[in-house]
Amino acid sequence: MPVPFTTSVTSGTRDEMNPVFITGGTGYVGRPLIEALLGRGHAVYALARPASAAKLPSGARAVIGNALDAETFAASIPSAATFVHLIGTPHPNPSKAGEFMRVDLASIHAAVAAARQAAVDHFVYISVAHPAPVMKAYIAVRQEGEALIRSSGIHATILRPWYILGPGHRWPYALLPVYALLRSIPATRDGAQRLGLVTRNAMITTLVRAIEERPTERVRILGVADIRRLSGELG
Repeated sequence: MPVPFTTSVTSGTRDEMNPVFITGGTGYVGRPLIEALLGRGHAVYALARPASAAKLPSGARAVIGNALDAETFAASIPSAATFVHLIGTPHPNPSKAGEFMRVDLASIHAAVAAARQAAVDHFVYISVAHPAPVMKAYIAVRQEGEALIRSSGIHATILRPWYILGPGHRWPYALLPVYALLRSIPATRDGAQRLGLVTRNAMITTLVRAIEERPTERVRILGVADIRRLSGELG
């Protein structure tokens, strides 16, 4: 069933009507997302440590703070902003369970607390496809993040990719023929689609759409098939 999208930008400029606050803005997804949003006229506020602020794309408004402490940045979130939370352990693998708890989980707790304090009206979160046979600690932390967002009462869009292909993240391209085979077999089709691969460009396109076309329902879930469809990256 298609996921409904309804734009909320009805008058004025995007800068005035739809400011965006981003955590993880210097990362793999964060930098190109900020560049895309700036190119479309959004005011982008990006949380950064003092040493990382210079790495933000030109035009982003740096907010100096600690992603694990809501009190260091909540007051800097613009009124009625879309909050996009991109903090996460890079290159996650089963050996990083402690880091998932220390960084991923702690940062989503801080992000939701700050978003509630700032009266944010839309929260965007990159979770992960589940269920899945591996990465149980990572999935458990992301599921807890999803539950925290749901309990906050804030309208939210939760994206559930499995693996995001792009620069420095190309090795799974070798698996594409395997995915094609599994999608052709009825018994494995659903799992192959849910745990499919998406490109970083598809994620950026879908994130921009999610930001500009806010959900009418309380929580909107976008899985791999939705990301591919909304970005035009079918297959």
